[in-house]
Amino acid sequence: MHEDKIRQALIELLYRNSYGVVISNIVISLAAVSVLRHAVSVSWLAGWVGALYLLIICRVLASRRFFSRARDPRSIMRWAWLAAAFTWISGLLWGTLGWVGFLPDEPIVLSFTVIVLTGLVCGTVPSLSAFPPALTGSILVTVLPIAVRCILTDSDISGAFLFLLASLVAINFYYCRITYRMLRETVSLRLENESLVGNLQEERDRAQAADRAKTRFLAAASHDLRQPIHALSLLVSTLAILGQRGSVASGDARDLATRAKSAVGNLSGLLNALLDISRLDAGIVTIANETVSLRELFRDLRDEFTAEAIGRGLEFRVVDCDLLVDSDPMMLRRILNNLLSNAFRYTKTGGILLGCRRRGNSVEIQVWDTGCGIPADQQAMVFEEFVQLQNPARDRTQGLGLGLAIVRRTAELLQHPLRLVSVPGRGSMFSITVPKAPPMRSPLQLVRSAPTAGIAAGIMLVEDEKDVLDAMVGLLTLEGHRVYAGRSVVDVLRTHAEALKIGDAPVDLVVADYRLEHGANGLEAIEGLCSHIGRRVPAIIVTGDTSPSRLKEVSASSVRILHKPVTGEELSEAIRAALSEDDAVVPTRKPAVGTTEGLSLR
Repeated sequence: MHEDKIRQALIELLYRNSYGVVISNIVISLAAVSVLRHAVSVSWLAGWVGALYLLIICRVLASRRFFSRARDPRSIMRWAWLAAAFTWISGLLWGTLGWVGFLPDEPIVLSFTVIVLTGLVCGTVPSLSAFPPALTGSILVTVLPIAVRCILTDSDISGAFLFLLASLVAINFYYCRITYRMLRETVSLRLENESLVGNLQEERDRAQAADRAKTRFLAAASHDLRQPIHALSLLVSTLAILGQRGSVASGDARDLATRAKSAVGNLSGLLNALLDISRLDAGIVTIANETVSLRELFRDLRDEFTAEAIGRGLEFRVVDCDLLVDSDPMMLRRILNNLLSNAFRYTKTGGILLGCRRRGNSVEIQVWDTGCGIPADQQAMVFEEFVQLQNPARDRTQGLGLGLAIVRRTAELLQHPLRLVSVPGRGSMFSITVPKAPPMRSPLQLVRSAPTAGIAAGIMLVEDEKDVLDAMVGLLTLEGHRVYAGRSVVDVLRTHAEALKIGDAPVDLVVADYRLEHGANGLEAIEGLCSHIGRRVPAIIVTGDTSPSRLKEVSASSVRILHKPVTGEELSEAIRAALSEDDAVVPTRKPAVGTTEGLSLR
């Protein structure tokens, strides 16, 4: 491809130079007529000038046609040989002038002829070196007639002039070779520079777009994070005022707790969505493809969204499908879940349809809705973070604007093509195309794991934030765990040593914040604690850091990770899952007080 571009650029240079050659031919031909009109037949001169000017007209027309038409690598060589043919004919015409103008008895005519031919031969180097066959042919047909005339003419200067011609031809061939190489290198460098400039412009545009997206992302995230925090601060203030007035009525306490839990849920939902995007950006999401039964998947989605459809007064129809597809079942379900949630969010009347179509060796799973639709010029935007076309006020009840961004990134990770067809005012169709599964593999049944029983254990807890530390100690103690807590590894070991003085102090689990005091981190704390107790125990990292590099680092270890804010139920589930995975740990099997059953985090 690069070679074709160089060749095309050289041929274009050849045709650009042809205009200068045309002008020089016109000027020199007029001078030749003036000098030779008394020594050469006028009729011959007229015929020669007529042929030369006809050739000039043809060359001009060919050049205009060349620059007005599209060219490809196959046609460019035809244009090159056409230009070469023009130069050969032109060289032959000037060569005939040398034949008739070689008159040793006419010193002025002979001198003019020698000067003209020498200038023409030398002038071909810069103008024709872009295509060496054109130059070599032009030089040869220009000097050949006068060389033959030198051989046939018995004159004292014939031999010297013949030697001069041979030297001139050799020198010009040498410079033609050098000039051609220089032109190639120049064109190659120019093309490389153009490519670099184009790449730089693309990178600049990409960087500017990323900068704008980051600014919009941070502004929207800041707004959305502030809302639930603002609500929480007001609820806490309300609770404080009620407490100052006396005992808080149980009804008021329940109401405030419910509203506070709702605000925390909104905050947690936003942070979890941001975490999903960070995990996808970090490349730590592992794909586990299985054979997935669409009938089972569609049945689960029907069960999940039927109640919402009834509550919104919408028709929700699922077209059953017996096809099997090859995909990661959890990621595929997450994609369809987000697409259906998006469809329900923006459909006020009508209904939603979930179905699929065969596409050769693939299956296109489609989600149709009768919502407001999306204009064509805004369809690409809906897959960006925090973009909600129908929610300029950023009403949190209408979602966070991250669902479709997660869908796009997950689909790209799975290499499942994503498609959107929408008509404003009539609705939209989102689809994802998934390859069919090989027939020999058994379908994966999408089942939920049973909740694990409550387990009380000895837990080492490292958390440098005192408020968070006190809250976690209180929660874990309430659930029946024995906690050895501290703001550093040294504090935890001191607490554990004090517990050993009293009696048995088993350690079944380590829970650590990632960012600790004095530049330490949770992974180092876990290693230190395990080294002290002389064996490796299950561990959980709790962190609010969602940077891709940090996620990669923690993911590379065998440690479980929880992202702040963590609810009590999520912490309990993570502890039960971590302990149940470690066959070597046999913690105290006393029923945990106040535990809440939930889904396994496996």
